[in-house]
Formats: sequence, structure tokens, C-alpha cells
Amino acid sequence: MEFGVLGPIAAWSDGRPVSIGGPRQRCVLGALLVDLGREVTVDRLITYLWSDDPPRTARSVIQVQVSHLRRLLPEHISTTAGGYVLDVDPESVDLHRFRRLRDDATRAEPEAAMQLLERALSHWRGVPFSGVGSESLEHTVVAPLREERWAALTAWATCALELGRYDEVVSRLTPLAGEEPFRERLHHLLITALWRANEKARALAAYEDFRARLADELGVDPGPELIALHARILQEDAEQVRGAVTEQTESGSRYRVRNDLPRDLPDFTGRRDSLRRLEEVSLAYGGRAEVCVITGPGGEGKTTTAVRFGYESAKRYPDGQLFIDLYGYTAGKEPLDASSALGSLLRAVGVAPETIPDKLEERAALWRATLMGRRTLLILDNAVSYAQVSPLLLSSPGSLTLITSRNELSGLSGARFLSLGMFDEESSLELFSRVLGEERVQREEGVAREIARICGGLPLALRVIAGRMLSRPRWSFEHVVRRLTEQNRKFRELQVDGQSVETAIDLSYRSLTDEQRHAFLTLGLMIGNIIDLSAGAALLEEAVEESDDILQELVGVCLLDEPQGDVYRMHDLIREFALNRAVGEFGADRVERIRTRLAEHYLATAQHAAELLGPRALEDGERFRQGYRTELLSRSDAEAWFDRHRDNLADTIDHFASHDKGEYAWRMAESVWRFYALHGQMGLLISSQERALQISDRQGNLRGRAVTLIGLGIGHYFSGRFDDALRMLVEARDLLTRVGDSRGIIRALANLGMVYERVGRLRESAEAIQGVLDHAVSLGDQRLEALQWGNLAVVRQSLGQHRDALHCAEQALSKTSREDHQESTALVKRVMGEAKVGLGDLDGALRDLDEALELSHRLGLVGSQIYVHNSLGIAYRVAGSLDEAVEAHRAALTLAEESGDRSGDAEILTDLGITHAEAGHHEEAAVALEKAHAIALERDERYTVARACLALGTLPAPTVAASRAEELLRTAAEILTEVGSPDAERARAALADRFGG
Repeated sequence: MEFGVLGPIAAWSDGRPVSIGGPRQRCVLGALLVDLGREVTVDRLITYLWSDDPPRTARSVIQVQVSHLRRLLPEHISTTAGGYVLDVDPESVDLHRFRRLRDDATRAEPEAAMQLLERALSHWRGVPFSGVGSESLEHTVVAPLREERWAALTAWATCALELGRYDEVVSRLTPLAGEEPFRERLHHLLITALWRANEKARALAAYEDFRARLADELGVDPGPELIALHARILQEDAEQVRGAVTEQTESGSRYRVRNDLPRDLPDFTGRRDSLRRLEEVSLAYGGRAEVCVITGPGGEGKTTTAVRFGYESAKRYPDGQLFIDLYGYTAGKEPLDASSALGSLLRAVGVAPETIPDKLEERAALWRATLMGRRTLLILDNAVSYAQVSPLLLSSPGSLTLITSRNELSGLSGARFLSLGMFDEESSLELFSRVLGEERVQREEGVAREIARICGGLPLALRVIAGRMLSRPRWSFEHVVRRLTEQNRKFRELQVDGQSVETAIDLSYRSLTDEQRHAFLTLGLMIGNIIDLSAGAALLEEAVEESDDILQELVGVCLLDEPQGDVYRMHDLIREFALNRAVGEFGADRVERIRTRLAEHYLATAQHAAELLGPRALEDGERFRQGYRTELLSRSDAEAWFDRHRDNLADTIDHFASHDKGEYAWRMAESVWRFYALHGQMGLLISSQERALQISDRQGNLRGRAVTLIGLGIGHYFSGRFDDALRMLVEARDLLTRVGDSRGIIRALANLGMVYERVGRLRESAEAIQGVLDHAVSLGDQRLEALQWGNLAVVRQSLGQHRDALHCAEQALSKTSREDHQESTALVKRVMGEAKVGLGDLDGALRDLDEALELSHRLGLVGSQIYVHNSLGIAYRVAGSLDEAVEAHRAALTLAEESGDRSGDAEILTDLGITHAEAGHHEEAAVALEKAHAIALERDERYTVARACLALGTLPAPTVAASRAEELLRTAAEILTEVGSPDAERARAALADRFGG
């Protein structure tokens, strides 16, 4: 199948149009096609469709559109935490074919480039997304796409002019000039083509029309480049201009056009996005000289990228491509001062040495005067400061100064800044393949990817590895991994032929002040992968204000990244360098004290954040003091903090456990379980609890074991291992009874009630929850009381007691505090929606379920989203919207699979099977119900076993054989009677109707 974005959104199969639905569905498909292979968030899709005024059901509408698209593109759309990703062959999408051809053209000679651009432009069929989307879509997606078209058209016309094909340019650009009356570059090219085609009068008339239009409608004059072209048309004829003109400076020196660029690497890899951004800077002529700074740590590939761009863009700079190394970070060399650099540059362009003045200011003035009126590219490599580069900057309109630096050079006002970032795994493998050959990489692709991860995608490290392997053909990638992971060997392996990753980092380290070095080494001891400002202050033992200053200084020299405001990260190799140096300079004891100080900060903050998420089992007084307090004022603050530190906190538990701080380990595990559970982080939930359990058992800490068993029980519950969950929760209850922890006992009972409900032991579930509810009332704990009313509502609904379920839900809402309002409301509204379906109030049910889904999305409550989707499926089924019902059930299953929350699989599959049966799709119903039946049997979910049996037993023959149907219905009647479900009567009636007993 092929897809069209460069015009009305369209799809074709074997050349025939394929229907892709209405405007909203076309808009969603188009957005996924534009960002092919990348996440498009639901929030962004909502903005594309409705700008700032979405309806209340916007998220549900998006889900329905995606569900319909999944029918068109089965297995090609995946759901992410925040949205969706479409994965189809880029060559099947006109936009991505256009971009590939355009990019290929930048590396081709003019004749081939013109043909490639012609093919690229042929993909345009009109205005992208015409007839769909909102004003926001026009600004954020359509307008940039149209700019890409104009840039390609401009590049085509430039190639055509260079080849002397003036009439083709005139023919193509004349009608387009009317569409874009103020696009100056387009008019410049048209006027040039007319002039060189010996249409001097038409060229002058076109200029005058454009000038008058600017003056009348915008009150401005044409830019200096177009004014200069007009003057040349008046003063010279075309043949003179096409000839070579040798200009001289006032001193008589001839200007020398030269290319000083270093060798371009034949195995240059990746960086296409970065090169495209540089090209945009190069093409964005605004009547001034452009300056762009490529920043990043040593070894990131700044110089090689700048040089590659220099070769690719050489034709745009006919007056020279100049390169000078300023030695800002070169071993054994002092940084080149601005005066010496100007002397070298002036001599390079032909200024006689004896005419170069001594003073810096006079050299800078001569440099600007010599280059004025010329289109030149200047690469200033390894710059160290603003003062070093400022006098060297080109000032002639149309020129570009490209600077590489490990410093921010923030004093350069008006400059563009480009951070390259590290290679992803695919670019890393591409580099290995280009150096070592594809066959060698394909033999050990998985291990090669591991090396890319070990190197953190640092291009220098990858090149060093590739270089060593090239000279050692018998080395395998597996052998290299072993050498890299041997203790204290990594940096020895990352050096070859004068290239050394450690040296590259050390040069940046040596440039730091003593205070900066101490902070850098201390930050190398961080726990986890990131650190925020408050944790940085705790680690550095400084006030937040002073810590902010020092962290920003390290960001400024590219030894620290700031991926978001006040959140910092070190590249893996830079961090390893810092850690090795810190151990050597601080000593092992001091290193442990520093890391423990940070771990205790995380524990104190985690406890504070956990209190904002809901009731906890700890007695009063069992809190850790925050030396460097993180301001968390609301539930959303707590959610954001947990989300940012989710991996750090698991590492903190490991730190406590490995240093025999068992009490700290289990308390941290107790603080984080709720966040992990709410957000579907089952792997982290279980692994963190297991690590805490190990140290509690080793130290004989019964309370620690009990509390951690509760966390593990919850994790196994969400993972669908109900037998394990019950065993752990019962043991936890018994241990807490033994140590006399009354609140802990209540927490164990509350979770037992939840598991009992899932396995169909509904009366035991209600008794456990009622016991917790009574305890909450006696304590006056309204947060706990509200939570248990909500849980009791779930049980009453499972028993078919819809009015009682509504009553319990309303009690939960009445007891809910403002702080807990949204999470509790998400649960309660779901139950209310389910109850209203049972009572026949479908409009009210859909309103409650839509509200529950919106809240669950906003709060990131993955488990809640799963169950709400399934409940919506039931509501749609009762309403007769069977297609929507099936899609809602499938959405629930997809989200469960992606999140790892498998607790509801059997229930959801049962409901999906019932919906299929209602639609008359008996084979599909049988498949879903048999799977549900098997899962429920394995997990001992007796209530769900009964529901699946009842649904299977009522399917017509031959879908289910009569003998098996009778057995299934008898099982259903027996279990449903046992649990007290009103469906027991329906099972008995079905049995009597079909089999007479």
C-alpha cells in the first residue's frame, strides 16, 4: 500500500484508491505518516483536530479513529505511553520519498541533482492535509511542509541556472511567483533567469513589480541581494557577469578563492537531521550573515559534521570555504588567540602579509572589508570562548560562519545553536558496517548493539572500536564486549592511533576550575541516570542557588546535559570518567558517604511524595528528614517527581541493600510501589520489592519482610499471578499480626479484598473490605474510608448489585478530599458507569465512563484506562454499537499487553467474546472465550471461569459441541451460585432450555 501526504491525505493499493474514512480519520493518518516511526501523542492529535477548543470526548474520538485505522493497517500502529506510532516502509509515503530524493540531490552533481529534485517535486499533488484539521495543524505541520517544497524548488532552480537552463526556470517559476508574491528568493531566481535568458527588459519589469508590491503592501524595500542584482542588470550585460571577474583590494592584493576544508571521512555516518538543519540555516537568507554554533562534548563528531556540511554546501559559497582550528581543546597546544587567527585567515584569502595591521581591531576591520560582498563559508573549529571567535565572524550577507565548541558561547547574539546528540543504535551499526563490512556486523548484530549501548552512542568511542577491529580481523564483537566490561579496562580499549576517549574527556576536565572539578567528580557519584536540582544540592552539600550556578557552568562546557529544566544527566562514558577519578581522589569511604547522602535524600522525598498519592501503612513518626527539600505541593507534583526518578529510585533500593541498610531499603520500596502500580511499571515494582525482601530476610527484619510482601503481592496481582499474590498477602497479614502493626494489618486486608474479588471469592472480598472500612471510620481516616467505599462498590457491581454499587460509589465521592479527588473519581466514575449500564441508564453510563477515561489519561493511570476501555465496550454492546464495542475491548487488551498489567486479561477476553457472540461472530467469540477460560482456570479466577463457561455454553452448534456446552453450563451454574451472582439463574435457565435440566 502507498500513502499520500503531499496533497489531500490518500492511500492506494495496486494503484487503486483506498478509502481511509472521514476528515478526522484522514487527519490522524496524515499526522502519523508525517512522523513515521515516531510517537505522535494523543494531546498533539487533539490539537491538530480542534486547536484550543476540543470536545470533552476528544480522547475517545481519537481512540475510535485509531481503531478504524488499525483495520486498514493491521499490526502497523502501536500504542505508546502517550500516543501512537505508525510503522510502514518510508518508501511507501510520498513525503519520505520526496525527502530522500531531495537529500540525495544535495550530494549529487548539478545535472543529477536537478533530475533528483525534479522527481522529488513530482510527488506534490496540492496542499498537504487539505480539507482536514485545524488552524493549529496548518501552522505546525502544513506550513513547514510547504517550506520544504519551496526549498526544494529553490534548489532545483539554482541547479538549472548553473546548467544554463534559463528558459526552464522561467517557465516553471513564472506562475509560482504569483502564488508567493513576497517570497524574495523565488523572485530573485526568476529575475536572474530572465536576465540570463536575454530577457533584460522583462527582468527589470519583474523587479519593479516586486519592489512596488513590497512598498505598497508591506512598506519595505527588497533585500540587499536583490537590490545588488538589479544594479548589476542595469550596469552589466549577462555575458560579462558569467565571465570570471578578478577583484582586487585597495592594497592591490588579489582575493584568493580557496577551499581549506580537511579531508571528508568516506565512512561518515548518520547526522542527516543535523545536516538538514545546517542546510536550513544556509538557505534561510535574511539579508545578513548567518552564524551557527555546533556544541557538544568531546568525541561527539562536531568537526566531522561541520566538514561534511562544508563539502555538501560548497556550491552555495562560491567565494571560498575556509577552515581554521582554534585549538580550544588540543593536547599540548594553547588556544589560538583572535589576532593570530585573523592573520592566518587574511593571508589565506590573498592579503599580502606586509599589509596586515598589528592591532586586533584593525585586522578585524580588514577581514570584514575583504570578505564584504562575498558568499563565503568559514568553519571555526574547537572554539573556546566568545572573545576568541567574535572578531572572526563574517559580516557579508549570504555568508555563514560555522563554529564548533564544547562551550555554549552564549554571548553570540543572533547565532543559531545545534546540539548533535549521540548516535542511536541504528547509526552505530551503520558506522560499524561502513568500516568493517555489513557481513561482519550482521553475524553478531545483537552483540554489536550491546557495544553501541556500552559506548553510549559516542561517535569517537564507536570509531575507536571500529578502528581496533579493522586492524584485528580475528576479533569478534563478543570479544570486544568482554574487553570493554573487564574492570578498569574500558578506557584502555577506547584508544587507537592517537585517538582516545579518555583524553578527549580529560581535556574538558582540565579546563575546569577547582570548584568545578570537585562538583564534576561528585556528580559522577549520582545514583541512577539523572539528577534534579534538589538532589544535586544534596549531593554537593550546597545551597540550591549555589548548586544551580555550578550545574549550569558544567552544562556550559558540555560535561553535563540538561534534557529538561533543572534536570541533569551525564553521558555514560563521561560519568565513568568522573566516577573513576572520584574514587581515586576521594577514597572509597568518602564515596560511600556521598552516595548514601543522596540515597537518603531520595528516601525522604519519596516518602513525602507517596503521602500525596494516597494512604500509607507506616505509623506516625517513621519519616526521614529531607536535608534538601524538594517542593512537592500536590499530587501532580508527586507524580512528576516519581516519573522523573523512577529508575533512580530502584537503584537507590539496590544501593541501600548492597550497603546493609535493610530498613532504608524496604521503606523506599514501600514508598514507590503505588506509583509503579498506578502507571503499569510491573517490572520495576516487582524487582524493587524483591531486592528489599532479600535484605530484610538476610537481616531477619520481620516487619520489613511483611511490608515488602504486600508490595510483591500487589505486583503479582497486577501481573495476573493471583495464587502468588494471595500467598504473599496472607503471610504478610500473619507477620504484621505477630509484630503488632495494626495499620499494616489493615493494608494487607485491603489488598486481600482486592485479590479475593478478582478470583471470584466475592463474599470474602466484601468481608475484608468492610473490615478495613470499619477500621477507617474508627480512626476518622477519610482518605482510607473513601478508598474502601470505592473498592466495595467494585465488589457490589461484580455481584450484580447495581444500586448498592451506586450507593457505595456515591459514598466514596462524598468522602474524597480535594487532594485525592481525581484518582478516586476515576475509579468511582468507572464503577458508576458500569452500574448504570446494569440499570439501563446508557446515557449516564457513557458520561461517567468518558469522564473516568479522561481522568485516567490525564493522571497516567494505566490500570484504570484498561478497565474503563473494557467497560466502554460493555456499554457500547448494550447500546447496540457492536463495532465500537469490539474496538474498546481490543484497546483494553493492547494497553494491558504494553503496560504489563495482565490482571484483567481473562475478564476482558470474556467480554470481547460476549460482544462477538452478540454480533453473530461465533468463531471469533469462541476463540476469545476459550482463551479467557484457559487464563481464568490457570489463575483460579472462579467468577471469570464461570462467565466464560456461560458465554461458551450458549454459543450455537457446531461452534461448541453439545456435550461440551452442557458441561460448561453446569460448571457456570455451580460457580455462579456459589459466589452469589444473579447470573446463576441465567445459567440454570440456559441449561434447562437446551438440555432439560
